[in-house]
Amino acid sequence: MPLVTLQDIYLSYGQPPLIDHINLVIEPGERVCLIGRNGAGKSTLLKILTGQVIADEGVLKRAAGVKIAQLEQSVPHDATGSVFDVIAEGLGEEGKLAARYHHLILQLGNDPSDKVMNELEDVQSELERVDGWDINQRVESIVTTMELDPDVDISSLSGGYKRRVLLARALVCKPDLLLLDEPTNHLDIDAIQWVEQFLLKWEGALLFISHDRRFMDNLATRFIEIDRGKLAEFNCNYATYIQRKKDMLETEDRHNALFDKRLSQEEVWIRQGIKARRTRNEGRVRALEALRVEHAARRKQVGTAKMDIQQADKSGKIVAEAEDISFAFDDGNAVVKSFSTLIQRGDKVGLIGRNGVGKTTLLKLLLGQLEPQQGNIKTGTNLNIAYFDQYRAALDESKTVQDNVSGGKDMLEVGGKSRHVISYLQDFLFSPDRCRQPVSALSGGERNRLLLAKLFTRPSNILVLDEPTNDLDIDTLDLLEELLIDYKGTVLLVSHDRSFLNNVVTSTLVFEGNAVIKQYIGGYDDWLRQRKAEQAATTTKPAATATKASSKTDAKVKKRSYKVQRELDQLPAEIERLETEIGALSEQMNQPDFYQAERSVTAAIEKNLATVQEQLNHCYQRWEELETD
Repeated sequence: MPLVTLQDIYLSYGQPPLIDHINLVIEPGERVCLIGRNGAGKSTLLKILTGQVIADEGVLKRAAGVKIAQLEQSVPHDATGSVFDVIAEGLGEEGKLAARYHHLILQLGNDPSDKVMNELEDVQSELERVDGWDINQRVESIVTTMELDPDVDISSLSGGYKRRVLLARALVCKPDLLLLDEPTNHLDIDAIQWVEQFLLKWEGALLFISHDRRFMDNLATRFIEIDRGKLAEFNCNYATYIQRKKDMLETEDRHNALFDKRLSQEEVWIRQGIKARRTRNEGRVRALEALRVEHAARRKQVGTAKMDIQQADKSGKIVAEAEDISFAFDDGNAVVKSFSTLIQRGDKVGLIGRNGVGKTTLLKLLLGQLEPQQGNIKTGTNLNIAYFDQYRAALDESKTVQDNVSGGKDMLEVGGKSRHVISYLQDFLFSPDRCRQPVSALSGGERNRLLLAKLFTRPSNILVLDEPTNDLDIDTLDLLEELLIDYKGTVLLVSHDRSFLNNVVTSTLVFEGNAVIKQYIGGYDDWLRQRKAEQAATTTKPAATATKASSKTDAKVKKRSYKVQRELDQLPAEIERLETEIGALSEQMNQPDFYQAERSVTAAIEKNLATVQEQLNHCYQRWEELETD
């Protein structure tokens, strides 16, 4: 039996309608991904399901006793209270009782008075009456699972940890249907992967909105897309959805072209005059009127943003060179220890690490905005830096969209040409009316597009992007990827979007714990492969070395066959050859222009590196086996 059914739902805030007579059925246990452009009505559809928004027409049916929980897109700025209290709110009145018990237990440690003991006994009795011990354990369990401090105030947490707390609040009530609106926003990669694994084991149904392509592909059992008020269903993976959607749009374009041609021919005919008014042609006249009505009602495809990055003159060949730098905060918390790197013109470097680990601090060190406490940093010459801030601090919420970009002027200098600010903003999908509204009225995706519009008005040769993908729809995300790939300058990118990192960066700086930062060639998946190979080599090489040192003693105990001894003698030379080949391939991939080549070329080299690395690991393992025989 379906958990939720929508029948002929219609909702309009004017013309055209936001949701235009749609139908949707959600079955138990399925994981449905809702896709659509910013402003298409995705969040509104979730609110219809929860009853926060009432549709103008249509029927919403819920199964008897079905429980629905929701994680909203934005993190409340005014959220207060301990982490335990906020999570317990997801359990209603029983949750408040569990929170009261938790606080009394803490209070008892500092004030073991009779008053506190009496209060605690009353709460314990109430918990037993409502069978609330399971509720308390549920809150404690999810606090532990999500690695949260139950007693810290949520207002003191970073955006990523606030979202983690709110997700825990949605999950703690064990809903039948969980609604998630951009659940990966502000989460680091470890947290995203934890959410993925948790939801893959989730026994209830899931309807989620996301623009994280890897997350969608790993999680969704089907996709539904809202486009121009209508829903389309795709029972496939994400890559197949993209191809099917492309085919659908091409078919729509061909149909519209044939329709427009027919309409044009009929308009020519009607203008011929008296022939069209004869009785035998009245049917054709009525058909023409129907064609006109259909053409007027057609909803055109939403345009794609026309972003372009203004490129400044080249920077010096060396952008930043760090030699054995270290940095710690005043409280002694180390961020960087003995780190060295060289960033050259044209490099596209991704920074990977958990929230709060110090990625932004490292950026400031590399750009000369902070001085290292140990070591030296040399910054290059002729650096024109454009900075994208994940907190959108560069936007003034009290000013209009156009004033934020132009500073109150009507005209902008973009790419050496003068453009009206509204014309420029229309390239970023802002209508003239939207341009005149304050920034406070914009959605998260619109704010990010506005920040990109402001960023790209000035020429640059270094782009520093701190979480630029949050809230962007997939089409805009794809376009931003293409722009960054073609960008001739240097890119320093902080992102938790694994697909985005794979497609854009040429190397990664990874925070591996204890202020240790390592550099790897390629994107996110390349880092995983190299880290796995490193771990395998670390575990096998010491054992092989130790075994080799004792081989003479072992030989006295057991004599090897000629074939085995010959294989053993040849292994050191083979290992040396493979290590030399890996070094050459890594050097080739480290060149600034490597990822500007055709993808087929770079993919072949990456595959070759992985193959050679596997061969090297096998050689070490074989060496260990032969030495221990």
